[in-house]
This record gives sequence, C-alpha cells and structure tokens, in this order.
Amino acid sequence: MIIGSVIGLALALLVGLIGAEKTEQPKRILTFKTPLSLLFIVAWTLQPARNPGFAAMILTALVFCLGGDVLLALGSPKTFLLGLVSFLLGHVMYAAAFFTLGQVGPAMAAGMILFMAAGVVVWRWLEPHLGDMQTPVLAYIVIISTMVCAAAGLAANPAIPCITRATILIGAVLFYLSDIFVARQRFVVSALLNRAAGLPLYYSAQFLLAFSAAWVPL
Repeated sequence: MIIGSVIGLALALLVGLIGAEKTEQPKRILTFKTPLSLLFIVAWTLQPARNPGFAAMILTALVFCLGGDVLLALGSPKTFLLGLVSFLLGHVMYAAAFFTLGQVGPAMAAGMILFMAAGVVVWRWLEPHLGDMQTPVLAYIVIISTMVCAAAGLAANPAIPCITRATILIGAVLFYLSDIFVARQRFVVSALLNRAAGLPLYYSAQFLLAFSAAWVPL
C-alpha cells in the first residue's frame, strides 16, 4: 500500500516535472524535481535491508544523484559541472556495490565490450560539441560504462534471486540511456523530447535500484 502510494506520487510529480521543464525556470523545475528525487530515497527506506553493506552503498549513490538532480536543475555552467561530478560519484558507488557481488566471467566481459563500444560511439557523437567539458564528460562516460559492466557481472551471480539481478541490470541500463538524453540536451540540441524521454528513463532506473537494494541477500 505504502509502496503503491510512493509510486503514484512519483508519477504525478514526474508529469509535473516534464511540464515544468517546458518553462526552463529553475525554481519551477525544482518545485517538482526535488520532492521527486527525494522519493527514491524514501523508496530505499521502505523495506528492511538483507545486505546492509550493499544497501548502504546504494543509499550513498542515491544521495549523490539527488545532489546532482538539484545542481543540474539550477541551470548554470558551474552547477552543471558540479552536478556532473555528483552523478559521477553516484555511479562510482553503484559500481562499487555491484562489483562486491559481481562475478568476473562471460557476462561481465560481454557487458564491458558492449558498453565500452557504445561509449566510444557516444564520445565521437558528443566530442565536437563539448568545448572545455571534454575531460569531465569523458570521465563520466567511462564511469557509467563501468557501472553497467559491474551490473552485468552481478546479474551473473546465481546466489542472487533472478528477479533482483534482472531489476538491477535493467536499472543500470535505463540510467545509461537516460544520460544520453541529458547529454543531447546539454551539448547537442535543446528539445522537450530530451526531457520527455530521458526523465522517465532516469526515474525508472533510480526507483528500480532503490527498491532492489533490499532484495540482495547477505
């Protein structure tokens, strides 16, 4: 019942956020974005953690992402860079959590090949538009690709329930896809499509990862 209420409220705030993004007014965007992002922290708290260490790393990642959401919404170049750093730290924590339970093997190798190749394509697409942001964006691409590779390794761990493995891997991939729309918005072309597609992907990813933190066994 409580989980359903949180999801319902998140959907309502998401609709409001996409509408607010049309105005490009930071205060109006933050009116919806801040409580919406706080809800994925709330989602983490709704279930007792079976693996406290793993769950704590996921919570730390969620907090960094919350900070990134607020900083990016402020709209200035300086806060964008700070938000990028906050999200980068969030991905480092996600990767660390996934690596603790991942298995080195074919799944992780396949994830590495696929997403590092995708990272090269994304980099070649963005690089002409980046200016002095080349170094932080390249670091971000490497870190988020590593995070998805780590999730693929966790998905190969038979000690973790299948639904949990699938949820975490899907969440990681959705996060990766959502960031492509963030990059397109910031560096290539400003369009409502970027928010309309990227925001649902992003919040779906965060809620999947927040809920699944409690499903990983010790």
